[in-house]
This record gives sequence, structure tokens and C-alpha cells, in this order.
Amino acid sequence: MKYLLILLLLLNLLFSKSVTKTECQNLKGNFIFAGGECLEYAAFDGEKKDKLIVIIHGAWKEGTNTLARYKPFAESLNLDTDITTVAIALPGYSKSSTNKLTALTNKNAPKYMSVTKEYIEFLTKVLEKFKQKYKAKELSVIAHSAGAMATATILGYKPHLIKNALLAGGRYVAKSNNKNLLFASKFLDKIPKDTNIILVYGTKDNISKPKETIEFYKMAKSKGLNVLLVEVKGHKHVDLDMSQEAVDAFEKLLEKN
Repeated sequence: MKYLLILLLLLNLLFSKSVTKTECQNLKGNFIFAGGECLEYAAFDGEKKDKLIVIIHGAWKEGTNTLARYKPFAESLNLDTDITTVAIALPGYSKSSTNKLTALTNKNAPKYMSVTKEYIEFLTKVLEKFKQKYKAKELSVIAHSAGAMATATILGYKPHLIKNALLAGGRYVAKSNNKNLLFASKFLDKIPKDTNIILVYGTKDNISKPKETIEFYKMAKSKGLNVLLVEVKGHKHVDLDMSQEAVDAFEKLLEKN
């Protein structure tokens, strides 16, 4: 009976929405407590110990097991690059907690939640924690949709945290005067010139339309940033970050560094 109660407790913690730091550390599997949340992640170790790739997903239906989708992608990148690669599940996805933050698609979540100050600070702390955990000197990030929006902002919000960024299907230019939304266009002047940025858009993406990415690309170019624009013909929004064109551009960039 004692072991049954312990098992039930662990199962409850595993699937609960709120998880403390201590509870997170006791969970079986890959979990990390960062930014006030207990995040589930998938990791594949590489020989290049001073480098790290982190994959950040976008807005899916609340409770979606995003790691089931991104784990194979992370493993493939790891095999191709021999760099330790981590795919994280944001709050409200897979078995990650929702201590302070909801899923990006939660009915009570604010519009463009991924570029609110709270979310930017949270994700910054998460990336810092993973960089510290793997003792990486160089951090590369592949991010999609809402994850790309947040990552683009972090490039200027926390300069030098990320060295290489592939941003697919995001929205980066502020369309309103809402001071609570930290779109990347507000931080262009703070992005280091040696940060490598790849912007990816699909010609049939109706969620993040091509013109939005192209507009940000032109803005970044005008600031003298090291940015590459990648067009994926015929591609829609879903899995844009996993397209062959995106992966080829990213791996080619890493080969140069």
C-alpha cells in the first residue's frame, strides 16, 4: 500500500499543472526547473561539448505533447551536427508545469503572450539555465511561430546569450503602440552585429504571412545585422522550422562557426 501511494503521488506530480522546484527535481525523466516552471525536455548529447542547440516550439493546442513531434527533429539535428541538442516543452505542453504561465493558446492568455515582458524574461532564464547546465559557450536556437517571436526579441533583450538563431514563421514587427508587447523590432539596435540570424518564411503561410518576415529582414539588414532570408516555396505554417531549406541553412551556418 505504501508503494502504491508513492506511485500515485508521483503520477499526480507528473501530470499536475503546478510543480514545485523540489517536486520537479524528483520527477523521473528529463525535467528542469527554470524561470519558475518545471519543464519537460528531450536531450541528445553530442561530442562538441562547448556548443548547444535548443529547439523552441510555437503555439499548439493546450496540453499537446509537443515533444512527441520535436524529439525526432532534435535527434536528427544532433546526428547531423554532433552538437548536444535539446527540445523543450513550454508551460502547458507535454508534461511541463503551468505554475505562473499558461499554455500559449489558453483562453485566458493575452494576445501575443510570447512577447510579453513576463514571457520574455521567463524564456531568457530558461535558455540561461540550459546553457549553464551543459556548460555551453555557444548557444544556437531554432524556434517556430510564437517561439520564434520570443527568441527574436531575446536577441536584443539579452545580447550575446544566443549566437545563432533560426526563426521560422514568427511575427517580429510591432503593429501597435502597446508598450507591454516586446516585439523584436523594438530591440534591433541592441542585437550584436556578430549574432547570426536566419529568417524563414513559407510562401503559403497564412498565419505568419511572408511580408511580415520580409519586412523584418529589411529592417535588420538596414541596421547592419548578419541576417539571411530563406524562402520555402509552397510551405504552410506547420513544421516550417523542420523544412529541408531551413535545416540546410542552419547546418551550413553551424559548419562555418
